[in-house]
Amino acid sequence: MRAFNSVQARDEAILVSRILLVVLFAVSGWGKLTSFGGTVAYMAQIGVPVPSVAAFVATAVELLGAIAIAVGVWTRPVALVLALFTLGTALIGHPFWTMEGAGRYANAISFYKNVSIIAAFLLLYVTGPGKYSVDARLGSPVASPI
Repeated sequence: MRAFNSVQARDEAILVSRILLVVLFAVSGWGKLTSFGGTVAYMAQIGVPVPSVAAFVATAVELLGAIAIAVGVWTRPVALVLALFTLGTALIGHPFWTMEGAGRYANAISFYKNVSIIAAFLLLYVTGPGKYSVDARLGSPVASPI
């Protein structure tokens, strides 16, 4: 049995973490894609400007970002994009400070979950994608650990 702090265990943990981190984005992006009209309607309902463009951007960022992080391609820049996207989602989609009662509580939880996801993307930005990634296989400078 190898030591927990071995390099291989570290790379395996980064791989599993990358995949688990983006499951939500893949599922959400797929849902947006397969119900694009509903996505546009929801964006309009919550007051997002140009809802059809916003729905397209959200779908693309979620699906393409999830795939890129899962396979480890352009990992660091995509992690930053997804961190910013998640911040926007938290601020636009979960404005708990404007609510009362159960809605406030539920949206506060979702908002702070988004904050935690942002932290995970920032950690991924710092650590890089690890050995098991397209970035590492291609010898990309964005793959090397800091």
